Amino acid sequence: MADYKAPLRDMRFVLNEVFEVAKTWAQLPALADTVDAETVEAILEEAGKVTAKSIAPLSRNGDEQGCRWADTVVSTPEGFAQAYKTYAEGGWVGVGGDPIFGGMGMPKAVSAQVEEMINSSSLAFGLYPMLTSGACVSINTHASEELKATYLPKMYSGEWAGSMCLTEAHAGTDLGIIRTKAEPQADGSYKVSGTKIFITGGEHDLTENIIHLVLAKLPDAPAGPKGISLFLVPKFMVNADGSLGARNPVSCGSIEHKMGIQASATCVMNFDEAVGYLVGEPNRGLAAMFTMMNYERLGVGIQGLASGERSYQNAIEYARDRLQSRSPTGAQAKDKVADPIIVHPDVRRMLLTMKASNEGGRAFSTYVATQLDIAKFSEDAAARERADSLVALLTPVAKAFLSDLGLETTVLGQQVFGGHGYIREWGQEQLVRDVRITQIYEGTNGIQALDLMGRKIVGSGGAFYTLFADEVRQFIATAGAELGEFIRPLSAAVDALDELTAWVLDRAKANPNEIGAASVEYLHAFGYMAYAYMWARMAKAAWGKEAEEDFYASKLGTARFYFARLLPRIHSLSASVKAGSESLFLLDEALF
Repeated sequence: MADYKAPLRDMRFVLNEVFEVAKTWAQLPALADTVDAETVEAILEEAGKVTAKSIAPLSRNGDEQGCRWADTVVSTPEGFAQAYKTYAEGGWVGVGGDPIFGGMGMPKAVSAQVEEMINSSSLAFGLYPMLTSGACVSINTHASEELKATYLPKMYSGEWAGSMCLTEAHAGTDLGIIRTKAEPQADGSYKVSGTKIFITGGEHDLTENIIHLVLAKLPDAPAGPKGISLFLVPKFMVNADGSLGARNPVSCGSIEHKMGIQASATCVMNFDEAVGYLVGEPNRGLAAMFTMMNYERLGVGIQGLASGERSYQNAIEYARDRLQSRSPTGAQAKDKVADPIIVHPDVRRMLLTMKASNEGGRAFSTYVATQLDIAKFSEDAAARERADSLVALLTPVAKAFLSDLGLETTVLGQQVFGGHGYIREWGQEQLVRDVRITQIYEGTNGIQALDLMGRKIVGSGGAFYTLFADEVRQFIATAGAELGEFIRPLSAAVDALDELTAWVLDRAKANPNEIGAASVEYLHAFGYMAYAYMWARMAKAAWGKEAEEDFYASKLGTARFYFARLLPRIHSLSASVKAGSESLFLLDEALF
């Protein structure tokens, strides 16, 4: 496996040249005094070093050793505890955290780049700080000042970790039917009882305490999702002076034996009248949890991107070194027994598909992260409302499309290696196994597609879609004539998606099945159009600079490949959507 190198040049390009994020930050008073170009540059450089040197070397061994469970105790693979300590001491767990409680206070557009680096280095390792950061978002937004002061500083510092305890064995995505209960106590605390499954980082040996955010129901709660509350349940109780007290009756009943992410502890967690504290309002737990869901779902999409980036780095190194056959146009490496496989058209197709998907995904994830920053920090109510609407629309796309392409790109990287990609020592098969979970957790991609189609498109009457499409059209209208080769297909793609959106909105009025039948293909069509917008913006930023640096020539060439070979996929996706739902219901259940 090639040594991981953080794609810092491309991250700088996206932040500084494509989106010019410093201009956005300057309009957000909460960020204006916190973020500057020098700070961001230092953060990216140092994050690149710590992930490449301290974490990436642990990836293969972590996969082979995995986590071990014995009598409720979970041990992480060799080297993980020290690497986590190094990562935490650098302040990386709290890179996006509230400065009042010791976080760095960086915008999501910056922390998203750090997330990519940590997940490219080791997706399994990256899950531990990711879950902690997500828990901190909900605590900081909804918990009492006392809870925030008690827990956030230690969590941002990485001394304590966090977990999110949502689903149960019988519930899956349907959280409205969870059975975990919370009984109120005279002192204002609650006794939480129940069993949660699939809890990432529910138990481990990386930190001295783990702070669980647990969904549970109060005794008088209404049925369904409107009766769910959120509770903070520490592994160890915290004394008044901040020291750790007695062990709370929270335990790990087992860990899952999984396809991938072996070094991430995926736990069954038992709460036996564990002491907990209400976060937010009673029966408003899902709202409190969904505060961090947009961040977490974008984070999962970034995991797909990160895996694709690592796969590409491995594949391009292999393609340059591996000698096999001659170029169709004649020998290129005449002093060697064969040419490097990068000369072959199909290998180039795979590599360019990976490159275009990764770089488009990096731009798209940064765009969504910037909207999260505006929604969080802007003092302009109209700007916040617009950003909130875009985040609502684009979050399911970011989660599902980036992770779907993440699997595609890791498989393509494995394919470049041929037979060597199927065996363990080259690392490609691990990436395929690891990235597969990204399409499943934080809401399966089918659920994301249904959310996009049902809630965000049909539910808004197309208003959220129009907001985004109008922005793309405004870009098209102001782009120079020299960008015509990119603008014309982008304009056609927006027109095609306009038509497809109107078709689904119309058909859904008479047949609700059309929403679910169209959802996955529609999300992918939307994703390809959104990436086309990203690639047109990148082409604009690179235009005329080809002579300055090969980087810009590479960017423009990859943009041309995207528009020529990947964007046309929207035509087959549109045809599938317009085939309607009828064929899905031709068979009675017994005929399957």
